[in-house]
Amino acid sequence: MRKAFLATAMAAAVALPTAAMAQDDTIKLGVLVALEGAFAEGGKDSVRNVELALQQHDFMAGGKTIEYVVAPSDTTPDTAVRQARKLIEQDGVDIIIGPLSGSEGIAMRDYAKTIPDKTVINGISGALETTWVDPADNFFRFNLDGAQWGAGLGTYVVEEKGWDRVATVAADYSFGYTNFLGFAVDFCRAGGEIVERFWVPLGSSDFGGVIAAMPDDIDAIYLGVGGTDAINFLNQYRQAGADTNLIGGTIMADQTVLTSRGRAKQALIGTPTSGALAEDNPDPAWQDYVQAYQDAFPEDERFPTPSLFGVGYYIATLAAIEALNQVDGDLGNGQQAFQEALANLSLETPLGTVELNENRQASGTVYINEVQEGPDGNLVNVMVGKKEGVNQTLGMTPEEFRAMGLPSRDTPDCEALAASAG
Repeated sequence: MRKAFLATAMAAAVALPTAAMAQDDTIKLGVLVALEGAFAEGGKDSVRNVELALQQHDFMAGGKTIEYVVAPSDTTPDTAVRQARKLIEQDGVDIIIGPLSGSEGIAMRDYAKTIPDKTVINGISGALETTWVDPADNFFRFNLDGAQWGAGLGTYVVEEKGWDRVATVAADYSFGYTNFLGFAVDFCRAGGEIVERFWVPLGSSDFGGVIAAMPDDIDAIYLGVGGTDAINFLNQYRQAGADTNLIGGTIMADQTVLTSRGRAKQALIGTPTSGALAEDNPDPAWQDYVQAYQDAFPEDERFPTPSLFGVGYYIATLAAIEALNQVDGDLGNGQQAFQEALANLSLETPLGTVELNENRQASGTVYINEVQEGPDGNLVNVMVGKKEGVNQTLGMTPEEFRAMGLPSRDTPDCEALAASAG
């Protein structure tokens, strides 16, 4: 039945036994999630994790029944906003959880300003600008942004791997720029040099030209792509006989890639990455969550452990439940009490305690992982380090961070960062 549900995610509200209760006793969530495009598999895991969080709370929060509606997107801003409007205007949702992809997040920040009496809790989108540039008062992000996810990786590859000359390949859109910026700031301040930068469209299928154009005098290639883009790159990289060391952006070696079919992913063995989670994190909160996820869904309908995308939507749903509990389900007065509760949450999650800054943006721990081959031959991420207390400005003052400029093809300036670090 879950397969059928995920395959027909355009369905309206999930019917619950208590759906006949009076409307005042029901709160409706809208789950805005990419189920088409490069991140479709991650989107399916996101829906699974919303369902898991709600199941764990008996589909209740603040003394009220919770229903949810899934609105499928395709990672594009226009589709995300169109589906969000449908959730609000046709489905009558009270709260939106989502979106998944970076540029969708920026679009949803702007749409949120048009619906101040509703609340948007980010799913897992990670573009910096979403909460950094003119943030919306009713948009909350309980995950780190893409720049934060890159923190610590550059220092690790310079100091532990000895790789200080790299070329970079990253997705040519907001999240690609943001995640690259986090890595590049850390890498350049640690003394690394970016020899050449390549940018590829989201949804790319042909990486042959980029692979052929790689400089010879580099220690590694940084790959800031994910989903089917990552799989396509690895297939063509392997076919070309390339064997340069790889450094992965946050979504390069996620479960959606490691569990894909084919052997091209073997090229990832030894690849360090950084991001929000470590699959082998010994923390009991993480271990309990993984066990609950595995118990909730048959093995052939889920990943071995929750994906980054799934974790983000799970935590966003937990935030909604906790804030609703704190205000006894009160969404009156333009949801003012609920939004104040969200802004001031100290939320216990599988990734530790999450709190938000004045932009309603999370700070927290970044994990450094390395892809290794497990005893059963499957690929796994092994934690090799972590960086705690990563804030939105990567440890700089807000003035220093703004002076770098917003994430783009040319930002940050590696030479300027190296000079400032020296």
